[in-house]
Amino acid sequence: MTDRQPKLIIHGGAGSSLKGKGGLEVVRKSLHFVVKEIYDLLLQGTSAVDAVVRGCQLLEDDPCFNAGTGSVLQSDGQIRMSASLMDGAAQRFSGVINVSRVKNPIQLAQALQNECDRVLSDYGAAELLRELKLPIYDPLIDIRLQEWIQEREDNFRKKMAGVVAEQALVTSQEARRGTIGVVVLDKQGRLAVGTSTGGKGLERIGRVSDSAMPAGNYASQYAAVSCTGIGEDIIDECLAARIVVRVSDGLSLAEAMERSMKESYEHRRDLGAIALDATGAIAWGKTSEVLLAAYHDGKAIGDTLEWSGNELIGYLNP
Repeated sequence: MTDRQPKLIIHGGAGSSLKGKGGLEVVRKSLHFVVKEIYDLLLQGTSAVDAVVRGCQLLEDDPCFNAGTGSVLQSDGQIRMSASLMDGAAQRFSGVINVSRVKNPIQLAQALQNECDRVLSDYGAAELLRELKLPIYDPLIDIRLQEWIQEREDNFRKKMAGVVAEQALVTSQEARRGTIGVVVLDKQGRLAVGTSTGGKGLERIGRVSDSAMPAGNYASQYAAVSCTGIGEDIIDECLAARIVVRVSDGLSLAEAMERSMKESYEHRRDLGAIALDATGAIAWGKTSEVLLAAYHDGKAIGDTLEWSGNELIGYLNP
């Protein structure tokens, strides 16, 4: 088989605008760094699944984003994270829900890929953590703690926390929603996708996000999609699976993304999505104000950080 040109797209959340060039450049630097490192791995022949896991780890380790280190706190002051991984070639999904005290939730999702029981909740995920002998890790950073203390003093009036933890970026009282996600097409033409989140923040104890569901993270041999935004909105649309199924049924990736985003807009959802198909097409969409995404189209790195206005989708031909 002739090698394919690898492609990838990643995101670090969606929501309201980043005010000022300072915040925008912090996010751009972080996203572009991850895109470059993962694309270099893909050129070396790394598989789609392994590239996705590595990309998610890098984003989870960046305290700027709401996943892994830098995750938000639930209303009781605890961090509970969720992540999932889907191998499009095998059409196999695995994930963990509301796991604590781990550095990289995506590692637990990867460890479950070949298990009979592939999605574990908090207690099961904690036991898996022990079985894998992964070190106990506290993902809390000071700005997240201060955010929670401030909201507790205000009797938790906000419905969710800010997606971006960088102090310079927390410039708006309007909440920003987010997860991190990585979508990859490797040199063998295989697709994979991973999504990881610290949740909505300040939510009811034990609330489950879309990130460990096919609604927020889904792939087949035809397409792969990672979502971000209001988890409940993504679940109501079953967004990732809907886009993938539409491509599998014959729509182009652009058509599938556009139809799904139009429906989400009509339903007044607040969300975003990134996607690849087996031909190497790249697409992204949003109903929120901004989508924090970056990609490599096989020639150069680009991003969506200053993509706004009334457009619901963006698309790059293979």
